[in-house]
Amino acid sequence: MTAIKTLTRRFLADDEGATLLEYGMLTLLITVLSIVAVKSIGVKVSNGFNTVNTNLP
Repeated sequence: MTAIKTLTRRFLADDEGATLLEYGMLTLLITVLSIVAVKSIGVKVSNGFNTVNTNLP
């Protein structure tokens, strides 16, 4: 019975899973922000190229 109590206490005190979840959420946030930034910058660059293309003789 003591071994089960010890294992249960160790399991409840272990926070490595929470740390992994936090890193996963941080990675997801960085990924989403990167995609939004690339899409926003991509539209501006595309508009710039289109403007140059229309002004060429």
